[in-house]
Amino acid sequence: MSSSTIVLLCLLLTGLLGIIIFTAYTNELAKRSAQARHAIIKSLGIPTTSNPQFIGFFHPYCNAGGGGERVLWTAVAATQRAHPNCVSLVYTGDVDVTKEQIIAQVEARFDISLDSKSLHFVFLKKRRLVEDATWPRFTLLGQSLGSMILAWEALAQVIPDLYIDSMGYAFTFHVVAFITKGSIPMGAYVHYPTISTDMLARVKARKVGHTNRGDVAGSLVLSRGKMWYYRFLMYHYSLALSRPSFIMANSSWTKNHVDAILSHSDPVMNVIHFLNPFFALRLFTTAFNGSKKREAKIVYPPCNTREMAQFPLDKRERIILSIAQFRPEKDHPAQLHAFAQLLADHPTYTSGFSSVKLFLLGGARNADDHARVQSLIDLAKELKITSHVQFIVNASYPEMLGWLAMASIGLSTMVDEHFGINVVEFMAAGVIPVTHASGGPLHDIVVPLDGEATGFHARDPQSFANAMHTVLSMDKSEEHAMRTRARTWAVSAFAEERFVEGWEAAWKGWVQ
Repeated sequence: MSSSTIVLLCLLLTGLLGIIIFTAYTNELAKRSAQARHAIIKSLGIPTTSNPQFIGFFHPYCNAGGGGERVLWTAVAATQRAHPNCVSLVYTGDVDVTKEQIIAQVEARFDISLDSKSLHFVFLKKRRLVEDATWPRFTLLGQSLGSMILAWEALAQVIPDLYIDSMGYAFTFHVVAFITKGSIPMGAYVHYPTISTDMLARVKARKVGHTNRGDVAGSLVLSRGKMWYYRFLMYHYSLALSRPSFIMANSSWTKNHVDAILSHSDPVMNVIHFLNPFFALRLFTTAFNGSKKREAKIVYPPCNTREMAQFPLDKRERIILSIAQFRPEKDHPAQLHAFAQLLADHPTYTSGFSSVKLFLLGGARNADDHARVQSLIDLAKELKITSHVQFIVNASYPEMLGWLAMASIGLSTMVDEHFGINVVEFMAAGVIPVTHASGGPLHDIVVPLDGEATGFHARDPQSFANAMHTVLSMDKSEEHAMRTRARTWAVSAFAEERFVEGWEAAWKGWVQ
């Protein structure tokens, strides 16, 4: 027998052994899952004969209290109302809180009531694998791989009948498809693409930004290396996003990017992935994958505008309000620089009847976020605006409503904000928005109503300062008219009812 024949035979036997091990392992997971489901049904007080569907929501930070969590809990609440015989499984890494505490937090933060009798939490211990701090280098790749391990931990405990990634971990679809052999449908609600063509363009142009550090942008060698890294990620992100049966996007900006990613092709990467050792990786990422071409459907996030729409539009205080989680992409430093520019341009705003204050209200999820707040406090000191700035961390929903009822201006500086629930909340509350001229705020939210402006867009500290000054110096009738237009548009276009309608339409046929 020739050596080549022996090698081929060894490969075949190895492959056969792998298939046997894989089949035995997944069958064991299915058996354990059936036992876990039976225990869950029993613990919820559901008759064991009812055989409810389990709908899994993968959301490792379900207790974070941000806009993404409002989407999650509104979807869960809508599911409980429309499909009372289903059990909602939430896969979360919030191991430091109980089910009861999470439900209470959801009601306090979002005014959303959940039925504990059809809700179960699957607590995950490896959430650190998707945190920025765990991957100081190659962060996107590390978090993507970490999310796959986290998804493995999730499904090793219980397998749902329908899996939905509601937080942007598309690489988990590979794991779900592999473990279930493609037997369960999957869905995605995309807030923001993990990697986009814009990010590739910034690296190619060697432009400094949140996702492209100055030392990388300043080096031709590092920029080319990062470009290959991004091309590799984009290739596999496109493969991952092609797995779900349905995809929802939170804005036209996100939909356009997702659709571009779904149709993305890279001939060079195709060749590389058919050469060892990448061929096995290519096989893994395409196993149990359908061939149907998909595109995202826009489902605007839910905004509970009812209570905010009752706030009076007149007699607002000279408060500039920011509502955003203390995450790096929200670019809070830009808000401080813009506000400092406003005070420098108009010294009368620093004291007396005309004085203006900036309030930054947001959630802090972990130690990194709290450290970020401290760095912002230090920056405010450096800019000599401390006495005019106040930070409000992890405020309750009633507290947030109180600030929205008082504020005059709503400030948002994130570049390429995927949607901007905070901006909608500003407008519904009658707060005039001043946002970055990009993403959802530019294309979907702060848009003209009947040909007249509903707010302002800006791109740098000076233009933000100019826009804020314009609002602060408006006459009362002009100010009232703009607040009315902003509220009218927000309430009609982004009400919670619109989200529920879109959510049900997107997954119609995938749940009984």
